[in-house]
Amino acid sequence: MALDSGQLAALQAVVDEGSFEAAARALHITPSAVSQRIKALEQAAGQVLVRRTRPCQPTEAGRPLVRLASQLALLELEALDAARGPLTGQQTRTRIAVVVNADSLATWFLGALARLPSDLAYCFDLQQDDQDHTADLLRDGSVMAAVTAQRVAVQGCRVHRLGAMRYLAMASPELHRAHFAATDITSALATAPMLRLDRKDELQHRFVNKVTRRRLDPPVHYVPAVSAFIEAVRLGLGWGLVPERTAREDLAAGRLIEIAPGRHLDTPLYWQSWRLESTVLATLTSAVQAAAATALR
Repeated sequence: MALDSGQLAALQAVVDEGSFEAAARALHITPSAVSQRIKALEQAAGQVLVRRTRPCQPTEAGRPLVRLASQLALLELEALDAARGPLTGQQTRTRIAVVVNADSLATWFLGALARLPSDLAYCFDLQQDDQDHTADLLRDGSVMAAVTAQRVAVQGCRVHRLGAMRYLAMASPELHRAHFAATDITSALATAPMLRLDRKDELQHRFVNKVTRRRLDPPVHYVPAVSAFIEAVRLGLGWGLVPERTAREDLAAGRLIEIAPGRHLDTPLYWQSWRLESTVLATLTSAVQAAAATALR
């Protein structure tokens, strides 16, 4: 049975846009037409492919078809641009969906995008997730590439080691005096307030375990943005792991103090992308590797 490209495009649009109505606007057809294409594809597959939630989500059976639809769309656009040639002025803008961990997005990753040739027609769809979870979006076809902590290649993907992001455990001078100056590090880490980006963020707990060999349960504040997280550390709301470059600047300025001098946490990062012979992905991969080479250890 041959899969219908229009039906696959409708599936991809529903997942990308989050609803049948938004997918219809993106495809320039009616919501009824989108619904009919999805129903026909589900009948052909013998499975429900989309959860009709807000936003719509692919089912386990739908994920490989979403991924196939995205891959076909990328290859078709590249082939069409190559056929038209550079002089027609009809180059199609290619949507590139990439998921990046928060600290990379806030520090070095945008520099990789700035390295891309200015005459290439890209539209970036950057998503953010914890580095231990970014590969999940590769598996379900939501993105075509990821900065991830997972070194084992996702099925159908290539993996490249980028380097390690080093973190230093930092606190404001006031918090340091109150919790760390006059007691041992284990006791201090058990009671001093800790900052985390979100509930997926395990970096601080990994550092605590590395230093104390214990799983401690201090009070926690959640601050879900990198810039706000670092500002919260500076303001003394809690201690947290700060990317080394920023931490060194704050140390030199006297804004922050290391709570465990000489101790750090290195997080290896990898670039995973679809295993396709795609000019877009090859160019993006080279740019990411070059930016990481200057930013990571």
